[in-house]
Amino acid sequence: MPALSALARFYASKSFPPHTVVSMPALSPTMTAGNIGTWQKKAGDAIAPGDVLVEIETDKAQMDFEFQEDGVLAKILKDSGEKDVAVGNPIAVMIEEDGDISAFESFTLDDAGGEKASPKDAPKEEAAESSEPPDSGSKTSPDTLSKDEPKSAPPPEPQESESSGGRLEPSLDREPKASPSAKALALERGVPIKQIKGTGPGGRITKQDIEKFKPESSAAPAAAAAVAPTYEDTPASSMRKTIANRLTQSVNQNPHYFVSGTLSITKLLKLREALNASADGKYRLSVNDFLIKASAVACKKIPAVNSSWREVGGQVVIRQHNIVDVSVAVATPIGLMTPIVRGVDSLGLEGISAQVKDLGKRARDGKLKPEEYQGGTFTISNMGMNAAVERFTAVINPPQAGILAVGTTKKVAIPSEDGGVGWDDQIVVTGSFDHKVVDGAVGGEWIREFKKVVENPLELML
Repeated sequence: MPALSALARFYASKSFPPHTVVSMPALSPTMTAGNIGTWQKKAGDAIAPGDVLVEIETDKAQMDFEFQEDGVLAKILKDSGEKDVAVGNPIAVMIEEDGDISAFESFTLDDAGGEKASPKDAPKEEAAESSEPPDSGSKTSPDTLSKDEPKSAPPPEPQESESSGGRLEPSLDREPKASPSAKALALERGVPIKQIKGTGPGGRITKQDIEKFKPESSAAPAAAAAVAPTYEDTPASSMRKTIANRLTQSVNQNPHYFVSGTLSITKLLKLREALNASADGKYRLSVNDFLIKASAVACKKIPAVNSSWREVGGQVVIRQHNIVDVSVAVATPIGLMTPIVRGVDSLGLEGISAQVKDLGKRARDGKLKPEEYQGGTFTISNMGMNAAVERFTAVINPPQAGILAVGTTKKVAIPSEDGGVGWDDQIVVTGSFDHKVVDGAVGGEWIREFKKVVENPLELML
């Protein structure tokens, strides 16, 4: 039967003029499904190479899908707003410029070859839940068990019944005594019948009791509060799911350790002010620009931090990078992005500033290309713009081995040379390092080199 159904689809597609089925593209290496955003073209529109066909939300960002062939959009198979469309599934039909669009009005997904299940609907392998590798020779390994013995459902776990702690009462004792007409009236008026003391024979609640009932002033708001929803559910976006998966993987697989240090940035702030004053509007340096450059200098001096843990050809290696590509954490409306400033070790402050501004804007607009946020050899996350954050720790961005968390600037009183008291601008930085790659003493050396160059910022000019 599967062969016949495939044959039916084949002959059905043959009844249509020559056409090209456009499938959901893989716009990033980790993308398995995407959400359909706004279609930039409609059926009947001509398309040239490089034209944006549709916006697609990937596991990383909102991206434009540019079609690379001439043609005419004959029909859209997946409307705007479609969620979790698997990579490779049909989304549209293209024809040549002189083709007949009307012939595709009845074209369906089945005519395009059908669609496969989205990743979230795909069945999970049972062996993934096993603590023992398949075919290990043990009778309990997944494959052996499936071959030798029939699988039986595990016995249900015993459950304790919940108890209120009070004495047991028959249902008739728990139900308030009320006449049928009193119950109907209470239901009609929304009167809590259990709060009424009956005046009838044997404490029976009567219609008169219902009519005389006056709720306490706090009873109505309490009842309203009990009914009103106390939460709001927001569906997780593809990007948020990816962030969750990667950070969970990082914490579980990378043994983090943290090294903190307090840095004086008084000289750095004075140098920044002098450079911005002489820029004539060509650039405006931020403190973060200096810190990005300083992190690259420290990575060149302590190259073990500028490394990553990898598997190559079945062998585990520690790859030490010869250039420093700094990923800069940027908060966007849909989640945290880390666009990469390439070759920071060979860039000047002006070049770093220009790249950070451009990448940050396009990250917030969801317009980054995959190669602009995938990779990097070290990450910096700066929350210094929030005056309440003195220090924090950051999760490593795998496969990198280090990330620097930067807190806000604080003015600290320090003794001056004349015996008085002066003020120093200071920040607290915390490096998170992967102990698989970077030993504790090496992480401390990196923080020392970073502190040295930040506190003597003229070295950045060399």
